[in-house]
Amino acid sequence: MYNVGSKDESANCTGLAHLMEHLMFTGSKNVPNYDAALQRAGGSSNAWTTVDVTNYYDIVPANNVETAFWVESDRLLHLNIDEKSIQIQKDVVVEEFKERCLNVPYGDISHIIHNMAYEKHPYRWPVIGLTPEHIAKAPVEEIVSFYRRFYSVNNLVMCVSGNISFEKAVELTQKWFGGINPTEPVKRNLPVEPIQSKSRSVSVSRNVPNPMLIRVYHMPARLSEGYEACDLISDILSNGKSARFYQNIITWSSVFSDIDASVEGTMEPGLFMIRATLAQDSDFALAEELIDAEIDKLVSEGVGDAELQKWINKFQSSYIFSNIKYTEKAIKLCEYELLGDVNTINNITERYQQITCQDIQTTAKMLFNKSNCSTVYYSNNKN
Repeated sequence: MYNVGSKDESANCTGLAHLMEHLMFTGSKNVPNYDAALQRAGGSSNAWTTVDVTNYYDIVPANNVETAFWVESDRLLHLNIDEKSIQIQKDVVVEEFKERCLNVPYGDISHIIHNMAYEKHPYRWPVIGLTPEHIAKAPVEEIVSFYRRFYSVNNLVMCVSGNISFEKAVELTQKWFGGINPTEPVKRNLPVEPIQSKSRSVSVSRNVPNPMLIRVYHMPARLSEGYEACDLISDILSNGKSARFYQNIITWSSVFSDIDASVEGTMEPGLFMIRATLAQDSDFALAEELIDAEIDKLVSEGVGDAELQKWINKFQSSYIFSNIKYTEKAIKLCEYELLGDVNTINNITERYQQITCQDIQTTAKMLFNKSNCSTVYYSNNKN
């Protein structure tokens, strides 16, 4: 997991972190075909990019684990990053942009909502970039500079998870990465997003099946005070058929076909999102009235002990079971190390158990402040 994401790009050249993810599979000096080398060892690989990090993972049989160390080391040291490979991957990413953001219903929602919710912080553009032109016209020199700045041995965290001893993992790490010289440490000076002082909204009309209402509220960062309460509030409102939105809105009205609440879980202060798909002939005013009624009830009356404990138990169960999987455990270990303390993986459930009913109500009052809200009214050319 490399400590680089779309937040590390400049506003006039976005999409570099995601483009770099693609370039890392173009081959290197001793591994001209990355996927083929792993497949011959019975393995596979993939990657993903977020606003905060870029994650690469290899899954190989335990007896062939050294292959993964070799290929990862070689593409860190000797990546084939030239004009030809860059142009090929630019074309791929531009097509991906069109497929995901321009040629699919609701594909531009992330662009709209983040650009409205953020004024200064680089979270205001999506991982894939602000425009396909940013990707297509990105200078080769800037791409190479991005790679050299962020793709260094001292800007990554590696986790080896599976049927391998700690001693063997250390031995292979030293063999394949120990001789790589560190580079200048990455120093960030990201702009601080000012506190939102009044509500914001925008209306758009698109050729989509149903109208959609999207609201976002600024919330604390991962591991910051208040994050767990916000996460539990999203569950209280919309996690399944026993949650409040389903019980009190979906079941008893015909206004919505779907409604969901979620947290982005970013390393810096992020967004709490409510995303509601409306029925064909429903109007936004009634939809907001129903959503506001549930929010106001949570703010004014809070939550009872039994209801809160149910959602804490549900989180604890899903969290523990997710850590049974080697890949999920490895991802979390890398994330928490980058967040500052890898041992956090062992006390996350305790942090949630400590949340009280008063914490939920206090956080809800802060979170759902009208001035903290940004809303997109996404019409379907009929309303």
